[in-house]
Amino acid sequence: MHTVTHERVFTTRRVALPILLLALSLIGLYTWSLPGRAWAAHHASNVVVNVRDKGAKGDGVHDDTTAIQSAIDSLPARGGTVVVPPGTYMIDAMNSIVLRSNMALQLANDATIKALPNSSPRSYMIKVWHVDNVSITGGNIVGERQGHTGKGGEWGYGINIQGSNHVHVSNVHISDCWGDGMWIGALGWAPHDIPSTDVVVENIVSTHNRRQGLSIGPVNGVTISNSTFSNTQGTMPQSGIDIEPQTQGHASNITIDHCTMVDNRGSGLEVHSNVSNVTVKNCSFTNNYGYGVLTVDAPTQVTIINNTVIGNGLAGLSIAGKSSYVRATGNTLGNNSARYPMKADSPQASNTHFIQGRQLEVKDSASQVTASGNTYAPQTEWQH
Repeated sequence: MHTVTHERVFTTRRVALPILLLALSLIGLYTWSLPGRAWAAHHASNVVVNVRDKGAKGDGVHDDTTAIQSAIDSLPARGGTVVVPPGTYMIDAMNSIVLRSNMALQLANDATIKALPNSSPRSYMIKVWHVDNVSITGGNIVGERQGHTGKGGEWGYGINIQGSNHVHVSNVHISDCWGDGMWIGALGWAPHDIPSTDVVVENIVSTHNRRQGLSIGPVNGVTISNSTFSNTQGTMPQSGIDIEPQTQGHASNITIDHCTMVDNRGSGLEVHSNVSNVTVKNCSFTNNYGYGVLTVDAPTQVTIINNTVIGNGLAGLSIAGKSSYVRATGNTLGNNSARYPMKADSPQASNTHFIQGRQLEVKDSASQVTASGNTYAPQTEWQH
């Protein structure tokens, strides 16, 4: 039997929970963003290389892969910054731009790195593999889903981070990837996998990718903040963010804060097995075709607090599978289960428990679930 703390239906204001919020902020949270931010502000080297000086044209036609890689490879061992000025730089995602340790890739706001069409089920635009102290800032990363010449596969990545430490990605717009806009995970498979640690992602937009806006595999310490994951569609699961290490390894100490998951063909956020210590706070989950937030399989120690979950196709928040030690507190939920409309005069329309279940559902297989202090939209706001 699952254990659930039942709650009342609130139709006006959310109940203030200052004591609970303070307690939750002190439990199970890692301050992982500090090392990455500190490194980003103080690079190990003052060396700066402009990709134009290595032959990159940025004309939207010429293949600039070799020139950009040459700029990266020319940095000294102590590192430095590679600058990408305004322009459209075509790159071959089958060869990839491969970053190295102790470097910053700095794109101008109107610089675009765009993938040339390919037919492969798997490709990587930017690889951050087995390196330390890397930052990627600014500009646009555009995949090749529009010109892709193959039909199968789902593994065309914009930014792919594997087995790396102290990585900071900020102010980047990622779109139109054949697979995921971004992947953060491990090199190898358990028990020999090397997870990524201390990864900070902030102020990014990942939109109109085929598989996910962002996928998270085996990691220890990831913070995603002030970012938008939208309009994912093309191949399952089609979520905004999917935490899915499963058999590859373990994912732990993940914070998702002040993010927006909107208009994804799948769910806003999915949390799967082999995951622990996840905090989702101050986020907005709206108009996703699936669930707003779904915990399934067997994640543990998941805190879902102070989020807005409105107008999703299935239940706003579903705690399913063998999820355990899940706390849902102070969230605003309404107008969910839009794919299952009901008439306003149906007998179920006035049933409080039914209203709650369409907004927040807890499956019998889940255990140690606390749902309290959540606010539900008035009945007239969610009926169809």
